[in-house]
Amino acid sequence: MQQTKDERLDAALLKVMGDGGPLNHDRVAEEAGVSRRTVYRRFVDQEALRARIWTLLTPEGAMPDDLDALLGHGLRDKFRAFDERAVAMTMAMSSVEGRAMRNERKAERVAAYSEMFSDAVEGLNAEDARQAIAAMQLLCSGFAWREMRDQWDLDADGIARASVWAIRALLDDLKSRDGRSLDAPLPAPR
Repeated sequence: MQQTKDERLDAALLKVMGDGGPLNHDRVAEEAGVSRRTVYRRFVDQEALRARIWTLLTPEGAMPDDLDALLGHGLRDKFRAFDERAVAMTMAMSSVEGRAMRNERKAERVAAYSEMFSDAVEGLNAEDARQAIAAMQLLCSGFAWREMRDQWDLDADGIARASVWAIRALLDDLKSRDGRSLDAPLPAPR
């Protein structure tokens, strides 16, 4: 079966990201076997190239809005999608282009996770809330996926299980903390 031009461009984007080095229209055109002009027609600039790679690497709903869905199957599905594109995903987590791609989504990411965890951090001062959300978001990230995969040989399901457990433990801690600072010890259990 012959690939469409869009499928070839998508495959080329993932290959170029997986190979490392600069992400540019010339490399994508060469890899896809199309003209530079064709690539520019589809992707007007590097930000558009990175946006498409982001879409290809992340499953639908990568910016979660439902905590129960995230902890139910969302992380498992997300990490399975990362496993399917492990080479490109690993490079996206370690390259200059990948960092640019992630940083272009920073405001969206912070807003999504802040909203999703807002009930859990209610009552904390702003800095404690920000730090608690940051720790939980990290457990949902490509960095958690990469480290548990590379350092502990876990697969997507194992990574999701460990991350969900850790997030639930943090949520339980925040609930029992009842607004007390992250530095404050919790009362001893009765």
